[in-house]
Amino acid sequence: MPLEIANYANHYNRDGFVSPIQFLSDVEAADHRRIMEDAEARIGDLHYKAKVHTILRSPFEIASHRSVLDVVENLIGPDILIYNVEYIVKEPHTASHVSWHQDLTYWGFSSDEQVTMWLALSPATEESGCMRLVPGSHVRGMMDHEKTQDENNVLFQGQTVHGVDEKDAVLCPLQPGEASFHHGWTLHASMPNRSDNRRIGLNVQYIKPSMRQLKHDGDSAVLVRGNDRYNHFLPDVPADIDLDPGALVNFEALNKVHQLIAANGKIAS
Repeated sequence: MPLEIANYANHYNRDGFVSPIQFLSDVEAADHRRIMEDAEARIGDLHYKAKVHTILRSPFEIASHRSVLDVVENLIGPDILIYNVEYIVKEPHTASHVSWHQDLTYWGFSSDEQVTMWLALSPATEESGCMRLVPGSHVRGMMDHEKTQDENNVLFQGQTVHGVDEKDAVLCPLQPGEASFHHGWTLHASMPNRSDNRRIGLNVQYIKPSMRQLKHDGDSAVLVRGNDRYNHFLPDVPADIDLDPGALVNFEALNKVHQLIAANGKIAS
């Protein structure tokens, strides 16, 4: 049974995530996927490239959709910044996987007043390597992560929490147009894509304006609801046309900043 919006926060606070919530029809999800893949055909791989909403209108349209922001407001309050938007792609029949980890460990934020949306643009099933999460793990705070050398690990440094009891994990399958929301301390992972289809997700990170970036003075975000009384982040400029040459140059710079922040995460060696 679909949850009522008033109950999202209760489930989120208890489990560290809420899922699934449908925002797009199958046709709408297919249209957004086509836009993403057309862009890939023009400029190359978009997997895990930060700030794609500054070069394409489609991801910003999804990330700032009124119904999406209603859920985000229910979870973190009325003042909302979009910190990052990126596509996460697993190609069919590949060994790519994501190890157990917590997002906030390496984002460099001053607090944990944030939420991440993962919206499916293609089927995210057990076969295609949908997300797995450990309910309630967010209340434990930051856990020790170890950098690993695994070329098939999607994570930038292969950062891994060891000793996770697999019996505690639950699958989070999503159909195109459905989304999940999870807390940055929630343990999550995913297995390889064994299906014949690309597993494509749009990953959006929302934060409260009171948050600070502690690791880089040039980090950026964009206000999408409420007020920003702090101005802790430089302003991102959402795309008003797709793949504008000037925006593409800035996109490369933004992506480098994001990678630098991730590379200097607080990860146990």
